[in-house]
Amino acid sequence: MTKSDLVERISSIYPYMSVRNVDKVVSIVIESIVNTLKNGGRIELRGFGAFSVRDRGKTEGRNPRTGEKVIIEAKKVPFFRPGKQLKDLINGRIHYESRQSS
Repeated sequence: MTKSDLVERISSIYPYMSVRNVDKVVSIVIESIVNTLKNGGRIELRGFGAFSVRDRGKTEGRNPRTGEKVIIEAKKVPFFRPGKQLKDLINGRIHYESRQSS
């Protein structure tokens, strides 16, 4: 699913909201997540999962073409840990109840 797919889906569920406003809200949510992670924070969405940043240390790798040793610098990487409810939904142990009106 792309961002535009998400905006379209939310707009179809809530037809009184304009596509433009839904796009703004989705952009603000994504921007908030990115800024929080950038500042070393953590985001937890109950039932869905948690986003955080992990430090990956400096390691030694190899260039696959030449076999030459290469130093891979330390860096920060985003990490997502799915929540129990999300795992259960994916594995069919519980069923999701959509908010979409019938």
